[in-house]
Amino acid sequence: MSRNGGDVVVETLTALGVSHVFGIPGQHALGLFDAIRRSDLRFVSSRVENNSAFGADGYARATGEVGVLFLSTGPGALTALGALQEAYASGVPLLVITSQVPRDGLGLRRGMLHQLDDQQRSAANVTKSTAVVRHAAEIPSALADAWSLARSAPAGPTWVEIPQDVLLEPVQLPPVTSVVTAVAGRPPRDELVAAAAELLDGARRPVILAGGGVRRSPGGPEALVALAERLDAPVVSTVGGKGAIAFDHPLSAASWIEDRHTTDLLADADVLLAVGTAMGEVTSNYFTFAPRGRLVHVDAEPRVLEANHPALAIHADAAPALRAIAERVRRREPGDGARIAADLRRSVEERLAGQDLGTELGLLRDLRRSVPSSAHTFWDMTIAGYWAWSAWDPQDGEFHSAQGAGGLGFAYPAAIAAAMGSGTRTFAVSGDGGAMYSIAELATARQHDADVTWLIVDDGGYGILREYMTDAFGQATATELARPDFVALAGSFGVPAHAATLEDVGDVVADTFTTPGPAVVVLPAVLRMFSLT
Repeated sequence: MSRNGGDVVVETLTALGVSHVFGIPGQHALGLFDAIRRSDLRFVSSRVENNSAFGADGYARATGEVGVLFLSTGPGALTALGALQEAYASGVPLLVITSQVPRDGLGLRRGMLHQLDDQQRSAANVTKSTAVVRHAAEIPSALADAWSLARSAPAGPTWVEIPQDVLLEPVQLPPVTSVVTAVAGRPPRDELVAAAAELLDGARRPVILAGGGVRRSPGGPEALVALAERLDAPVVSTVGGKGAIAFDHPLSAASWIEDRHTTDLLADADVLLAVGTAMGEVTSNYFTFAPRGRLVHVDAEPRVLEANHPALAIHADAAPALRAIAERVRRREPGDGARIAADLRRSVEERLAGQDLGTELGLLRDLRRSVPSSAHTFWDMTIAGYWAWSAWDPQDGEFHSAQGAGGLGFAYPAAIAAAMGSGTRTFAVSGDGGAMYSIAELATARQHDADVTWLIVDDGGYGILREYMTDAFGQATATELARPDFVALAGSFGVPAHAATLEDVGDVVADTFTTPGPAVVVLPAVLRMFSLT
């Protein structure tokens, strides 16, 4: 059989070092899927395109590689956009390759199946770039450029469309064995580094706010710790930055960002160095944060700089910026930094102790004891997940959530893909409402024998929305849900499932880490949030 455009795609991905591809077959994309059959690439088929995108996202987060996604035209491509918003907001590198109608239908309304007026424009709001390939000879360069841009800071998804006829037509190109990539660096400007160092050298109460950009930047966590120690500055982690500095480091003030004590610490700093964060809604404790000192704001995404507060704005990737500043500032003797961090954490604990939150605190403690310290954990938009934003110590593992865009259904498909990519068992947590977004992926987990434990906290509805609406209006509307018997449903997919209680959930979860393959744990429990003030 002669080679075609689909083969050129697969050969290019192989040359880029890609090993896994996520997606769902579709009519216009069949050339891609037939070509992958003739390759060494491993294809992971989900059951819903949005979950395929979440899977590619989770794979990228767990492995540090670019997640690759195959989508079909029209409904398939559009269904993935919600998950791509999460990757775009959180800076996760994805390469999305989607099919298109044949070239003679582009831009027209010929009544072709799946045809959109402008599919490319639909993706523009949730990707770093979009492109349409019109000849097979363009494929290697188009994919290499998109791959490079996806990895370049700020990382994110890129989108390449290839019409059906380009994928199917025979090609005369030699097999692709090499590609030219150019991942752009983003070093800081020297005069800005000098100005930041001068401010920090003159600070009496410096504080560092470490965001997700620190974790994503190669060498970012190490550079963060080195600078914090040089400045003797306490470090607060955002949700995305959780784990950039170990919680047991003396200078770690943990990640209780939805807390007035943490908000006050950040606001009272005479110089606050915020790195790799937009200081957005959650990080700012719902925009109650108002800096009283000077702010130095470092980010690879220029649009977030000074978006919420005036600052010395440094457009740079986190790691090179942190290293450059560390080379300029004076080393301080250990002083109050560790005490300030410890005092903050103690104040948070005392505040929580007065709120009758024994159930929630006990659940988080039990889960933390049950899940291996090195595990990747994935948290959906659910009350347990909101608790984890602040309370979960990632220890030697990695913490992942959908906090960037806030869409439901992230945790389970992301954890499945992460388990397949990392080769280690992962842990996902969803509420019963969010679980229904990804329930079909029980089939994916079983088909691929993914080593993933899925905890479903079943409170009978959209628990956090119930709480919000009750607080705001005195009663909730449309938050209560009919749902399946999750234990029986998982069993029907051939996935072992276990009913748990608040008293034994830790032991049940721990047991799942001793056996291979997927497992589900269902916990009927009504949790409530801690007070944010």
